[in-house]
Amino acid sequence: MAVRLTLLVAARAVLFGLPPALLAAYALARWRFPGRGLLNAVVNLPLVLPPVVVGWLLLLMFGVRGPLGAWLFSHFGIRLAFTSAGASLACGVMIFPQMVRAVRQGLESVDRGLEDAARTLGATRLDCFLNITLPLIAPGVLVAALAGYVAALGEFGAVITFAANIPGQTQTLPLAIFTALQVPGGEAQAGRLAGVSILLALAGLGAAEWAGRGLQRWLGR
Repeated sequence: MAVRLTLLVAARAVLFGLPPALLAAYALARWRFPGRGLLNAVVNLPLVLPPVVVGWLLLLMFGVRGPLGAWLFSHFGIRLAFTSAGASLACGVMIFPQMVRAVRQGLESVDRGLEDAARTLGATRLDCFLNITLPLIAPGVLVAALAGYVAALGEFGAVITFAANIPGQTQTLPLAIFTALQVPGGEAQAGRLAGVSILLALAGLGAAEWAGRGLQRWLGR
């Protein structure tokens, strides 16, 4: 159950986190505006904050008494704290900087001359992005998704703080390992779960490496 929940939580974290990561990466790579440095700092904040602090901040904002959490609950009946959706949100916040960096790297490697040429031929900014930029950075987006997914599989601190450790609801694989280690004689169960975690991580890293090589070949054309 913990393995399946972990895969689901990580998938939702990437699914909902990748579009804003793409937008943030585009803004940081292509736009010049007041507050750009602040945006870059906010995007990368989860990299330097303890995960428990990130989970606590999410609890303050998205808890049922928090400003965003209370609004979501009163208007839509949505409760994120202590739910699997909250676990996905916590994972999404923690992997967000990694996804932004991977997409931004792809954007900064794109030849701007191709976009400028398309603009001189009458293409709009949206046309340029959809028909030129997006296909060129597609491998980078794939790398971002895979790297984020692998990182989400092992997220612990933010998840346990914001979503708690509820078996069958929010207990992901890292939390299940932690729980097993708290029980006398639970080392064997923890070892089995750790083995599954290692296999999932290796599979994800292998996929990310394969995608990364594909990105290099794509940009080398």
